[in-house]
Amino acid sequence: MRKPELAAAVADQTGLTRDKASEVITAFTDQISAAAARGEDTTLIGFGTFNIRSRDARDGRNPQTGETIRIPASKTVGFKAGKALKDAIR
Repeated sequence: MRKPELAAAVADQTGLTRDKASEVITAFTDQISAAAARGEDTTLIGFGTFNIRSRDARDGRNPQTGETIRIPASKTVGFKAGKALKDAIR
């Protein structure tokens, strides 16, 4: 499901216009992104938790040349599904 399809589904369920539903979805994702940038977790009870995960620096290999390269440490966003979401897909 892409954002326009999600906005249409939200609009149908809530009675909002599609444009307004799209604005709500954009605001929602912007707030999760802002919280992640601040290093904060975002928990939606029953749905899941978005959190920051750190990756240590490590050695890798260039697949074209076989040369060993150093991959720097980085941060990424992880998602852990909540119980209600897990139950919904079983």
